[in-house]
Amino acid sequence: MFTELPHDILILVLVSLDPLDLAALGQTCRTLHGLVTEYGWSSYLRAHPRPSASLSRARASWSPHSRVKYDILTDRAWSTNSFVARPLSNPWPFKSSPLLAISANRLVVASGNHLHSYGFGTSDGFSAPNVSFEGSFLLDGHERLGDITGLTLASSSGSDDTFFIALQDGIIERITLSPSLNDDQPLNVARLHASTLPTNDFSESLSSSSNFLLSLSFNGLATLTDHRSLTSTTPLNCPFTNLSPPRPNIFPIQHPLSPSHPPPKLSSSPESHTLSGPPVAPLPGIPNPFSNNNGSQPIIPLPTSSSSAVYGLTPSPPSSPWGSSPQILISGWYDSKVRCYDLRLPSTLVSVPSSSLSLSHSTSSSSNGANSTITLPALAPIQTLHNPWSYEPIYSISSGGGSNSHIAAGSARHSVLSFWDIRNPSTGWSVHAPGNDPSPVYSVILESSRCFGATESRPFVYDFGPGVTTTTYPPITRTRGDKLKPYKTPARKGIDYYVTKYLHSRGNTPTDH
Repeated sequence: MFTELPHDILILVLVSLDPLDLAALGQTCRTLHGLVTEYGWSSYLRAHPRPSASLSRARASWSPHSRVKYDILTDRAWSTNSFVARPLSNPWPFKSSPLLAISANRLVVASGNHLHSYGFGTSDGFSAPNVSFEGSFLLDGHERLGDITGLTLASSSGSDDTFFIALQDGIIERITLSPSLNDDQPLNVARLHASTLPTNDFSESLSSSSNFLLSLSFNGLATLTDHRSLTSTTPLNCPFTNLSPPRPNIFPIQHPLSPSHPPPKLSSSPESHTLSGPPVAPLPGIPNPFSNNNGSQPIIPLPTSSSSAVYGLTPSPPSSPWGSSPQILISGWYDSKVRCYDLRLPSTLVSVPSSSLSLSHSTSSSSNGANSTITLPALAPIQTLHNPWSYEPIYSISSGGGSNSHIAAGSARHSVLSFWDIRNPSTGWSVHAPGNDPSPVYSVILESSRCFGATESRPFVYDFGPGVTTTTYPPITRTRGDKLKPYKTPARKGIDYYVTKYLHSRGNTPTDH
């Protein structure tokens, strides 16, 4: 009989089954029920990961069967574009260009010179984990231009999270958020000075990986450093001009970017879409991702008359047809297109005017006076996505979602988020943020069941998971002039808000969700 086979063989059979087959098999007899409970559901979860920072603490307490059930119901909601739309706060008193960063403990929203923290809870049983407002605080002590221009999570230890924050006055701060035992102050905030950029320059983008921090500045300076060296023992409780921290160990990329060397980005041309930026020298021990397959020559930018440029980058969703390789990049462009690039593919050679480039490495060239050209490798996209109803620039982009196969892109106007299932891009659709703010979606984070975004007025969330109740998210008080339209039906009252959504296929008109 089947059940008389060795358990090792039975477990190998379980690995190839989908959830419906596992559920049916577990109901046949006690032996198979025990194997499915102990090995079947956990094997399915390993083969179908659903990264989700906001759910990680809650999922750790759920049984494997409960996690699979949650994922299946979430995937079903994604397939029908069904979700709960919620603002996370009332409109801010000022407009800004907010940034988002997330950890397993909290979502941090940077707006103007304020930080707003939303903590992630756990849940017993199968209800959606709570997202609670932890508090807001002002980054004071800046004598001028104190708006936040960059935000990234550097590390987490237990319930403590460390972020690096760039400000418009050229300062980079190291901020640690941790729970407080004081009920009057639910969050402890420790601020330290990390670095100062040269005069009249500031970081427009911060990103962190492992122990490294990358800063891209307004004047085009790209700086890569081990952020563990960015340590000051002086807390920030006074103006920065009075502080003189030790200079960190900074490794500048070979070419400071300048008007003759534009910031690194992806450029578009009628012939091809190519990786753009000045030649980048790899640091010792760090591979250069912009090299061709044999690593002999980096992929160099192509100057173009097109005004298109990349505003956002994200890794490919793990369940994409190309696999989960970190060498696959999804890019959001100024010309409203989303383009996918596979850095593993061989590049093609194109010729460009040598007068437009300043190169420090050898390239093939042909000289003919002022008309000399240089032959350089270029990389074409493997797929291009577009919302046919919108020609606005893509300001933000993220990947994840249902079945871990979706891309979310925030547009530059009307608070529109567009979604594509990379396995079937023709089924793309778009939705406005709650309240239809006339604003870009400046930042977006896509998880398995939740999509967090932020407009100039406030943060919001779309929740595709089951178990959302009136207490899952912070309560919202209606204010005068606010365009929010809450649902009034008993099943959705106090939970969901009307939003406008539409399919990308022609012939479909926008509808209220």
